[in-house]
Amino acid sequence: MLQRIQTVWLLLAGVFSFLTIKFPIYNGTKLTDGISEYTPLSAGSNLLLLILTVALGLIPLITIFLYKNRSLQIKLAFAALGIYIICSLFYFNTIKHFTQGATSFWSVFYFMIPVLLLFAIRGIYRDQKLVKSIDRLR
Repeated sequence: MLQRIQTVWLLLAGVFSFLTIKFPIYNGTKLTDGISEYTPLSAGSNLLLLILTVALGLIPLITIFLYKNRSLQIKLAFAALGIYIICSLFYFNTIKHFTQGATSFWSVFYFMIPVLLLFAIRGIYRDQKLVKSIDRLR
């Protein structure tokens, strides 16, 4: 059912993921060949981060249209959480190469993705519980 609240959570998680391609998570200076230069770190700045972020954005958007198969929806949402963890580890590993810097304002979008995915999982689970309870009444 597309009018359920988990649709909103999944849509926002997908949109926030795609926003991290353009907007930086971290801003700082990096030493390259002895020259210190300002570098914003976004998903578009690295090929592996870009691939992981596109996958992280597509999975929730695909999950929205699988509303008839709630168990698959939950599995895909957990898979998106796994990709988020892998992507976060890669971000933190890349941040170690910066000499100084700070997180960007846009990182709020990135850190909201797992929260939104967990809200969606909770909503999907509640729907699944409701359908099972109605089936028992028949």
